[in-house]
Amino acid sequence: MQIGVDSFAAAHDDASRAVSASQRLRDLVEEIEHADQVGLDSFGIGEHHRSEFLDSAPAVILGAAAARTQQIRLSSAVTVLSAVDPVRVFQSFATLDLLSQGRAEMVVGRGSFIEAFPLFGLRLEDYDSLFAENLDLLLEIREHEHVHWSGKHRAALTGQGVYPRPVQNPLPIWLGVGGTPKSFARAGELGLPLMVAIIGGETRRFRPLIDLYREAGERAGHAPDRLKVGVHSLGYVAATTQQAADEFFPGYARAIGDIGKERGWAPPSRAGFDAQRGPYGALLIGDPDEVVDKIIRHDEALGGISRITFQMNASSLPHAKLMRAIELLGTRVAPALRKEFAVAPFAR
Repeated sequence: MQIGVDSFAAAHDDASRAVSASQRLRDLVEEIEHADQVGLDSFGIGEHHRSEFLDSAPAVILGAAAARTQQIRLSSAVTVLSAVDPVRVFQSFATLDLLSQGRAEMVVGRGSFIEAFPLFGLRLEDYDSLFAENLDLLLEIREHEHVHWSGKHRAALTGQGVYPRPVQNPLPIWLGVGGTPKSFARAGELGLPLMVAIIGGETRRFRPLIDLYREAGERAGHAPDRLKVGVHSLGYVAATTQQAADEFFPGYARAIGDIGKERGWAPPSRAGFDAQRGPYGALLIGDPDEVVDKIIRHDEALGGISRITFQMNASSLPHAKLMRAIELLGTRVAPALRKEFAVAPFAR
């Protein structure tokens, strides 16, 4: 099992919204470098087009990190494929792959926010068809240097070459999904590794959807070892479980509360948060031993996990606390899980 960290590049910390955006990005690159030094397997950068986040150009952030890291895999988390030209996405991540000497990956999905659609002149009613078409083109570009392709939403390609080509062949592309059965089945049919965002509820309830993914992949003729499952969860590790919960909750409550106002959710409560930290809840928050035990339970409940990534800065924690949490992940959590599952670091 691979262990990683995902970041949405929060534009502020838990104490102030007046912090320097430039410093936050410099800190983020230092966090990726630290994750590499302590032996974590992956670091992902999300994509948003909102004032709360600084990750509208994830490949640029990852490119800066590529120059300061040696082993860690560098990924999007996720690329909002409905709202971007697949040619440019491929070119950006192929360039990242060259800079990192074969460590680039993409997690592509539809995203949970809609700001990119009006920003780029797209129609929200084309949400699903844009994603399906752009995914088809992206996979065609990955497969062929010269592309023959036509669709509804962009100009046809009639044999043009797409450059540069990456070191890895094929460039790894994961399909990021939430809770839609059609998305799980599509990933299986295409033989793409699956990254499941599980940020609430009980993780074990996703087992039927993951079974659907594996069944669809097997029916399509894909080998079981190609049908990898990753889990993206809100998580944070500190020296004690009480410390981890107390440090994470205030920023978590603000972030979830702000989104909830837009979507009509009830305000988050500490009692609900603590329940989500329970044995089967989605939140991976606690001391290293507790988090390790919980991940092992999740692996059993979901029929095997290839990668789990911690989204730690949803709480907008300050740099020093994130650095310490990354250190605990690399020196305590990852070694214990590798021993449990007998997996070497940076296994590809």
